[in-house]
Parts: sequence; C-alpha cells; structure tokens
Amino acid sequence: MKKKKILWIDDEIELFRSHIIFLSEKGYEISTVTNGEDALAIIKEEEIDLIFLDEMMPGMGGLEVLGRIKENNPNIPVVMVTKSEEESLMDEAIGGKIKDYLTKPVNPSQILLVCKKILDAKRISSQFVTKDYLQDFNQISMQLSSNLDYEEWTELYLKLTSWEVELDSHPETGLRQSLNELKRECNKEFSRFIEKNYVKWVNSNSKDNRPKLTVDIMNDYVISSIEEENKTIFFFVLDCLRLDQWLVLEKPLLDLFKINKEYYYSILPTATAYARNSLFAGLYPSEIEKHYPDLWRGSDEDEKSMNKYEKEFLQLLLDRKRIKLKSDLKYIKIIDPEVGRNFEQNIMSYQNSHLTAVVVNFLDMMVHGRSDSDLLKEIAPEESAFRSLTNSWYTHSSLLSTFKTLSKMKNVKIIITTDHGSIRSMRGAKVLGDKETSTNLRFKYGRNLKVDDKHAIFIKDASTYKLPRRGVTVNYIIAKEDYFFVYPTDYHRYLSYYKDTFQHGGISLEEMILPVITLEPR
Repeated sequence: MKKKKILWIDDEIELFRSHIIFLSEKGYEISTVTNGEDALAIIKEEEIDLIFLDEMMPGMGGLEVLGRIKENNPNIPVVMVTKSEEESLMDEAIGGKIKDYLTKPVNPSQILLVCKKILDAKRISSQFVTKDYLQDFNQISMQLSSNLDYEEWTELYLKLTSWEVELDSHPETGLRQSLNELKRECNKEFSRFIEKNYVKWVNSNSKDNRPKLTVDIMNDYVISSIEEENKTIFFFVLDCLRLDQWLVLEKPLLDLFKINKEYYYSILPTATAYARNSLFAGLYPSEIEKHYPDLWRGSDEDEKSMNKYEKEFLQLLLDRKRIKLKSDLKYIKIIDPEVGRNFEQNIMSYQNSHLTAVVVNFLDMMVHGRSDSDLLKEIAPEESAFRSLTNSWYTHSSLLSTFKTLSKMKNVKIIITTDHGSIRSMRGAKVLGDKETSTNLRFKYGRNLKVDDKHAIFIKDASTYKLPRRGVTVNYIIAKEDYFFVYPTDYHRYLSYYKDTFQHGGISLEEMILPVITLEPR
C-alpha cells in the first residue's frame, strides 16, 4: 500500500525530530520545511496527503500560509499547531477550514492519533465494520434456524436495518450483496412465520400473546396520551414509511426532541386502503365493513375513494372510547407541496387544538413515481439511493420545517407512525384469475385465483384474516417475500416493467414491522 505523505511546516522543526522519526516508523512519509514559501513550492510539485502547520513563523505567518494552501489545494487536510490558546485565534483558524487544532507542546501519540483519524479512519473503520458485520451475520443466520417469536423478529429486523444504514457509509467494504442475500433469506423465514401465526393474532381476545397491530396504535399511543397528559397532540402518519427511511429522517431531530421508538406489525394486506383505515378506525377491515358499511366503499386501486373517511373513522373511535376533546378534531392530508407549505406556515394556529392528525402522502407518491419514471429509477436504483432520495426531499421539505417549529412549542407531544412500508419487488409470480380480479401487484382478491403457494398465501375464508368477504366465492392471495403478481398474458413484458419497483400489500419485514415514534421537545 502506498505510504501517506505528510508535510510538516515549522520554523523550529528540529524540536520535532523524535515525532518525525516516530511517524516514519509507523509507515508515513514525512517532508519538512521551515517556512511558508518552501511549503507552497513543495505543495505545487508533490502530492501531499496531510499538512502540519505552525501558526507562528517569521515571514509568512501560519494563517497566511493556510489561506494560500486552501486557494490552490482546498482538499488537503491541514492541522494547525500553535503555542497560543487564544479562542479568537482558534476561531480564525477553524474559519480557515483547518481539519484539526493542536496546542504545543504536543507528544508523538497526539500526532499519531491525528494522522490515524484523518488519513486512516476510513480504512480502520471499515475493518471494524467488516468484523462486526460478519459476527452479526453469523448470529442472524443461526437465529433463522430457531423458532423466533414476534419480538425476536423485530429485533432481528432492527439489526438488519441498522446494517443497511451503516453500510451506506462504507461502500468500500463490499458487504452490500451479502446483506441483501441475508435479507432475502430472512424474509423467506418471516413469511413462514406470518403464515403460521397471523390468523391467531387477529382472532385473539388478548393482546398479551400477540404483537401490537395496526388496530392498537390509536388507542395505545394517541388516546392514552390524550387521557394521561394535558398536552397538545400532533399525530403524523407518513404513508409508506420504512424503518430504514425513518433512521435517516430522525437525524436532524436528535438535538431538538427526546425521541422514543417502539414497533408494531401492520395488518394484511399491507396496503393503504386496508391498513390506514384500520389505523384510524382502530378496527380490522371486516369490522369496519360490518359497522360502517357506508364508509367502507370504493375501489382498492383508487386511494381517494377508499381513504376518504379517515377523519370520520378517527372521530367514531374517539366517540366509542368516550374521549372528549377540548376542541374540535383537526385533520389535514398533505398531498402536494403547496398543502404542506400552507400547513407549515399556519402551524402556530394549531397549538391550541387538542388533537391534530396529519397524513403525509409524499413517500407513497415517491414509491409509485419511481415505478413509472425511468429518471427516478436511475436516481434511486436501489435501497441505499432510495434512502438518499428520501433524505434529499426531507431536508428541504415543509415537514422538517414543521417539526422544527413544533420543537419550540411548549406542552406539545408528537406521535409519528406509518400505515405500511414497501419492498423492492424483484421476482414475478404467475397468477391466474377471472377478469374481475383486482389489479394490485402484491395482493389480489377475486374468483378462481391460482398461484404457487411458495410465492403467496391463499386465503379461502376472508373472515379468518378479518378481511371483507366481498362474496362467497371470492378469495384473497397475498404475496410473500419480494414476489409480485404477473398474469400469463404478456408475462415477460409486465415482468420486466414491474421488476425492481417498490411495492406494498404483501408479507415482508419491510412492509410489516413499523416504527411508532414519540417526540417531545427538549
């Protein structure tokens, strides 16, 4: 490996002879000069990886040399070394874009630490990342052969997701493919786990032997907060938010809020028309259809028709629980940037509202937009880039500005969740059905449905899954893992068109295990 080249500029360089010998023994190549003019000449002729710069030198001073270096070589890291401890000098040096600052006298270990931090940090960090990843990889692989419960599956998914985000900063490790293969194997086992346990969960009379589900969220987080705390409650539903995306979105909020994260399982199918109505109503889809048939109508393919009554469902839930708000329930659906900006600009007018529910549709729109746009596919070809795209939107969004404004309010509590996640669908599953079969890619209902049971679960009796019956002969199928449904007619055309698109509605860790976040201003 090529030696890193260090230039040390100090008019008393002989005092650092032992330091220079020490660094040479550690594998660094050291050049020394006693003045700024000679330093600039060397920098012009040679490729320098790091500069140590004395602040007080006769002739051209350290700060002037720093300015000249940065004019022509802005990317060379410079460490200022000085006898002065004046804060104004430190500020001036830092403003000149130094990489680090050392006050004389310095010992060899200090110098070595700075060199490692600046020149070798990426390599050293990558080595430890690789070591830790391989350890977790082996542990997760062993766990898959055991009988995991729902809490253990949540912990496993958290570990996988943390590694996804971690590896975004370490592409040089070459571990991404290994992680993707591990995720696929995990989703295979997770689909078996859901198929075995889901019916028991939704038909259980007790919450003790099942995970929190979609139907529990309003009661366990929003209503409990209303009952227990005298605070203004904001409830945000970020449609189609994945856990990995939240780990990116929360970073700008860490200094503003005390953050608490918990997790729940989405109901099936993990689609907006089912999951979000159940979220607001606190009821399973079959119960909504039974008790509020006039509000359960429309087409699954048209969210506007299926999700028109979220405010009504929430108000009915509050009425059933005998919750009396101090002011009328507020509900906002942000479906475009203009609505988001208007909400942000008027956020202070909601501080006296007892409960404000906000649905933000941008992430879901981005998922669907990527499916239809070659440009977005090129910008976000895989999960890492998709997280980056999410962050780019969020950094400049009215949503982040809204959170920042809310962080300055007193006596406010923010609850954030989602209705479902999404999965990058990579494999097609052939499906047969009549012409009345629904068109969704990750779940379908209709008559005479046929699909390989390795790719999907077949639901003969909708009531066992707490789904609307839709007719005696109507069945449901729900895709497992990263499969999506394709009809035999024009099979290869549609397989190619929908492959590598983010979809939701099926069974996967990404779609089903979801965060519930509580924010309280610091």
